[in-house]
Amino acid sequence: MSPAPESPADEATPPSAGTGALDALEERLLGEDPSLTQAEVAEQAGLSLELARELWHLLGFAHAEPDDRAFTQQDVQALRFTQDLMDLGVIDGDRQDGLVRTLGRSFARLAEWQVNLLADTARESGIDPTDGLIGLADEVMPRVESLQSYIWRRHLLSVASRMLAVAGSGGSLSDRAVCFVDIVGYTSRSRTLSERELVAWLEAFETAALDIVIDHNGRIIKNIGDELLIVADTAQDAAAIATELTRRGADEDDEFPGVRAGVAYGEVVTRLGDVFGPTVNIASRLTNVARPCTVLIDSGMYAALTGADEDDDDHEPSDTDESPYRFRRVRRISVKGYSRLKAWALQPR
Repeated sequence: MSPAPESPADEATPPSAGTGALDALEERLLGEDPSLTQAEVAEQAGLSLELARELWHLLGFAHAEPDDRAFTQQDVQALRFTQDLMDLGVIDGDRQDGLVRTLGRSFARLAEWQVNLLADTARESGIDPTDGLIGLADEVMPRVESLQSYIWRRHLLSVASRMLAVAGSGGSLSDRAVCFVDIVGYTSRSRTLSERELVAWLEAFETAALDIVIDHNGRIIKNIGDELLIVADTAQDAAAIATELTRRGADEDDEFPGVRAGVAYGEVVTRLGDVFGPTVNIASRLTNVARPCTVLIDSGMYAALTGADEDDDDHEPSDTDESPYRFRRVRRISVKGYSRLKAWALQPR
């Protein structure tokens, strides 16, 4: 009797095109086919399995089962480098979680943007995203990787130069001007735009804002939806940034959106590329109550710009010709955490 024919369910299911493309992409980006379990990676790196799992989790990667062969020699090398940094004292127990988590979060966002960009490029070129992504990865990724390294080194030089300059002058590293800039009418405007139009609008805003910030020696720390957090080393630079951004927004012939800004000057805690402390909170509160196309500053900014005593409640704003700004004292502001906050409206002459 001849054997019964196999049913379709008994036949091996061929891998999908997407699976094949993913395997090829995995080999290109990781340098080899994954063949190691997490325990084997930890053993070869000389770390405990518990620490290896913790680092993997902090980096934002998916959980791997004990028998999953999802790792390569690059994972071993990454753990060895991490151990080297621990031995050198660069990463200690207090900083380990924050540093690794920040690296993982930052690169996850960067990778998501880059892959979406590659997929859009493939579609606009009439290439199937599944197949085209591999070819684009071969052509684009080495260049992107080199560019990322160059930009990172340039920013390291910039930060180190500022640190050395301040240390050499005997100044304090903790005093900063913090500026929040918020788009006026963002919610209503976003409802009238498609997703693509909204992204293009926000990117145009951020690009124009970045040019202004860089021109005046500032740094954009992060964007929070329709809001930018900006830091400058001097009150003068922060004032120039805030007034120029609001001036652009007030110009009806300029496509730059209307914005409002709050600026505070004082002690700032810097950690993992972000800033914290009362100065940051005050700048945020001032932004929330500022009118469209206006800049509100706190007593620290006012003192730094005018030379007044920050604690002198009787001091009146000065309109001397030497100052590039006009100051208008506003009524004390009651906001969350600050019941009677002193503030001034800042305008260029």
